Amino acid sequence: MRKFALFTAFISLLNASFAVAAEMPTASQTEAVDEWTYSLALQAASWGAPLVTMYAFRDHIAFGSSPKAPPNTLWRLENISTPELAKKEGYVTPNVNTIYGFGFMDLRSEPIVVEVPDSKDRYYMVEILDMWTNAFGYIGGKTTGYKGGKFILTGPGWKGKIPDGVRQIPCPTPWILIQPRVHSYSQGKLDLAGANNILQAIIPKPLSAFLGKKQLPLSSYKYPTPEPVNPALPVSVLQYKDPLQFWEILAIALNENPPPQDQVSALLPMFKPLGIELGKPWDRSKLGPKTLASMSKAAQEIGSILNHLGVGAFYKGATIPPATIGNFGTDYKTRAFIARVGLTANVPSEAIYWMYTRDENGQLLTGAKKYTMTFQEEIPYEEPGFWSITIYDAKNNYTVPNALNRYMLGSDTPELKKNKDGSFTIYIQQTNPGKDKESNWLPAPPGPFYLTPRSYAPKPEVIQILTDAQSWPVPGVHSVQ
Repeated sequence: MRKFALFTAFISLLNASFAVAAEMPTASQTEAVDEWTYSLALQAASWGAPLVTMYAFRDHIAFGSSPKAPPNTLWRLENISTPELAKKEGYVTPNVNTIYGFGFMDLRSEPIVVEVPDSKDRYYMVEILDMWTNAFGYIGGKTTGYKGGKFILTGPGWKGKIPDGVRQIPCPTPWILIQPRVHSYSQGKLDLAGANNILQAIIPKPLSAFLGKKQLPLSSYKYPTPEPVNPALPVSVLQYKDPLQFWEILAIALNENPPPQDQVSALLPMFKPLGIELGKPWDRSKLGPKTLASMSKAAQEIGSILNHLGVGAFYKGATIPPATIGNFGTDYKTRAFIARVGLTANVPSEAIYWMYTRDENGQLLTGAKKYTMTFQEEIPYEEPGFWSITIYDAKNNYTVPNALNRYMLGSDTPELKKNKDGSFTIYIQQTNPGKDKESNWLPAPPGPFYLTPRSYAPKPEVIQILTDAQSWPVPGVHSVQ
């Protein structure tokens, strides 16, 4: 009995020791848990950043303190994206060859019918994006042409009758963004009046209004307003006064606009330790302080990480995106990067773009230096499309103020001087390169900048650079100082 009592006491002491050990992890265990939690939070933030960006963009456009267009209406910009207007848009890396429209459509109550005009062969298109930034549909452009028509945008599970003469576009999320772009140049001259006539004729209407019936009430919307650190920067910066608001927004937007079922099954269970679950709000009170610290760190850093991430091929200093751009599928890395630096990028069949942040030697582009770029030919496009190369301030992702009010060069700048063989050189610097070169000058900011070439209605040979960078003569940026 005495031996048994001693044995029992030993077991009790051993259990007590294990209990203490369980309550007091070692330093290495604590470090491992912290690193794993931060890594998980960073992956969840990367996956969810496009959705959070679209939530913030919707608030900026349709709600917020100064909404531009209530749900199911269209904010039409009457000018190209000058630096001032780009800041008002809160929209990253805008092109300046078109005037834009932005409209968030709420399909929860009923579908939206979009009427578009016959543009008489002037380029326009309406990009249609889900809340995960996938461009899943188009009206106009190469997809449906320029003759006009009526299109009905239907939400998930809608089973109603399609009106006669109306073409259906099923939408994967209950909220979507429609984004018209109308070519603002005609015969090499800025023609805002002509572009605005077409933009005004792009009209979204709830199905009930289209049928002449009493409009159904909108579904309720009572969600928190994003509180960015700097409201003057684009919504994709994702810097919030309370970093944990990122996760609050992600959970709200996720439950309102669920991802495809394969992501629900494969990804969401991994994020459960972070409190991210479909059908449930995010509740910070149910998470430990170390988990919250890791999630706060990931939320604070994700915008900067994505801004410098880069995707696709690197060729002559250019970042050429993969062919998944625009409608990303499970290419979450490209989706997150594009949402940060090129929100609402198009699919390659409708528009091609790539980016330069570095010169041919791998050095970051800066207005402290002077550069040249020599194109062997114009970027190929199909009429009535266009091509351009635009410069942006890397500090805010907006166009660059300058005395000429020139933000791009391309097919809309007939003063661009070319050689007899069709090649041409552009000059990228702060100061005027001289009268003989001024027509080919792209004014740079004093600090860091980047360049984005584009082709709208691109030809196949330029689309091919997404899979083979050497298929078309992609130029490099040459430092001359």
